[in-house]
Amino acid sequence: MSGGEVAGILVAVFWAILVSFLAVALVRLAQTLRATAKLVADVTDQAVPLLADASAAVRSAQTQIERVDAIASDVQEVTSNASALSTTVASTFGGPLVKVAAFGYGVRRAIGGRKEEDAPARASRRTVIVGRTVPGARRQKRTRGKRD
Repeated sequence: MSGGEVAGILVAVFWAILVSFLAVALVRLAQTLRATAKLVADVTDQAVPLLADASAAVRSAQTQIERVDAIASDVQEVTSNASALSTTVASTFGGPLVKVAAFGYGVRRAIGGRKEEDAPARASRRTVIVGRTVPGARRQKRTRGKRD
């Protein structure tokens, strides 16, 4: 055999090895593509029912939100009615009750003033100033000092 024939055989062997490797790679690639296609089909089969369930859940949530909105508007109306009723009651009964209380206070004060004039001098009163009790005599001295 001549050198050219040996070189041709070597090139043919390398080409055969290269084609074999490429054939194995193509077979594995084809298997991978088939597995990927099967996986995508399975995911699609499972995703469609999940999307339908999610859509139903969103519709149900929308219905519940509409109900809560109606309840909130009713509560707001009841609150405004209660406020109006409270204002009406306060204006209707508030003024006369304040007048009755003031009258009662004036009567008690008038009766209490007569009792003090008739009764002997009471014990000195004590006054609370900033959390401390100060005898009546000291209080009078302090008030005299403030008048000057």
